[in-house]
Amino acid sequence: MTTGRSGRTVRDLRRGNRGAVLQRLYFGGPMSRQELGPATGLSSGSVSNVVGELIADGLLEEAGIVDSDGGRPRTLLRVSPGSAHLIGVDVGETRVRVGLFDLTLSELARAETPLLPRGCYDVDPIVDHIRAGIGAVLARAGVGTDRLLGVGVGVPGIVDREAPGGAVVHGQTIGWDAVPLEALLRATGALPEEVPYLIDNGARTLGQAEMWFGAGRGARDAVVVLFGSGVGASLITDGSPEGGSTEGTPLEWGHLTVAVRGRRCRCGARGCLEAYTGAESLLARWAERGGGGPADEEEALAALLAAALTGDPVARDVLDETAEYLGAGLSDLINLFRPERILIGGWAGLLLGPYVLPAVREHARRRALRHPAARVSIDLGSLGPDAVTVGAATLPLSAFFATGGRRTSPPATPEQPGWRTALTRRG
Repeated sequence: MTTGRSGRTVRDLRRGNRGAVLQRLYFGGPMSRQELGPATGLSSGSVSNVVGELIADGLLEEAGIVDSDGGRPRTLLRVSPGSAHLIGVDVGETRVRVGLFDLTLSELARAETPLLPRGCYDVDPIVDHIRAGIGAVLARAGVGTDRLLGVGVGVPGIVDREAPGGAVVHGQTIGWDAVPLEALLRATGALPEEVPYLIDNGARTLGQAEMWFGAGRGARDAVVVLFGSGVGASLITDGSPEGGSTEGTPLEWGHLTVAVRGRRCRCGARGCLEAYTGAESLLARWAERGGGGPADEEEALAALLAAALTGDPVARDVLDETAEYLGAGLSDLINLFRPERILIGGWAGLLLGPYVLPAVREHARRRALRHPAARVSIDLGSLGPDAVTVGAATLPLSAFFATGGRRTSPPATPEQPGWRTALTRRG
């Protein structure tokens, strides 16, 4: 194999060229061969060769014809939605949500299983929920695993993706101590060996989804906050305005100390931001002051909000205090990282956001340094409660781009020659 001065082989270059074309068409919409050259920096000959390969592999398809000034009409190309499938899993705070998507992330099927009793994070039942959910969405959509690029899983906690034997999760707040989640999922036999499980922090998957498809699109530097039972964040620096190359860094922001000898956090420490802003703590403070609601956390938070909106002084005071702590926590992110945008997502953030966001902005700007505060916008995410699931599905999608649209393992089925070619061709 020929190797250039940079150490890259011809195979590496072809893989990179394929990935560049796929990514540009994926995020830039239908485009002609003539437009792809300037958009990707590839020569017309390279574009022609790559497009020919990708069409033969079934990954691209024609998307209409447009007139050209004084020349022949040009054929538009797009990524073929049905050429592959992706699964995203959100191991959330109240349920496990599993979604099956086509290659353009249109949802084909979903399955949800509540965590019972509430907040039960026992590993074995959660692994079983994921296994059952994967089987359910494949069955409901009537698809097999031959075109499945992988399963992305978003989880609470710190994920060691380099651990021997596969990704290990350190989730102190949920009682997970070095859980070998990837190995446990593989042991269920739910999927063939060639289909990968890709596991990452849920705040990071939320951040990637918002940066690729939501309110973060077009920003280079952003922080995306996951506000649920607890709080976390993902930092994105030097992201691509078109999406695709975004790589977020999960931040255990909820365990920043905001009050020395303060309230006990579920991580065991005192005074963490999460102990004042997470929905679990918020509801506990409401109960301590005589409030109360349903046992279900989401229903209880909706009841608290309803009470505040009808003028209940205790509910309003709890929400006002939460907004102040949340704004103070955001001011630290502004001073440390100077992002262009801060986006707030997660089920609790989306529920409370319309009520508390003006106060959160005011508290954040009042406490942050003037220069970085003046250039940051603070808004809600736009992808709704499914954003972590969508973001989890982007994990195998990222790998798809990185490999130039090839899976590393053979094979599919003889009835699908285009996809089989994509899986088995090398170089």
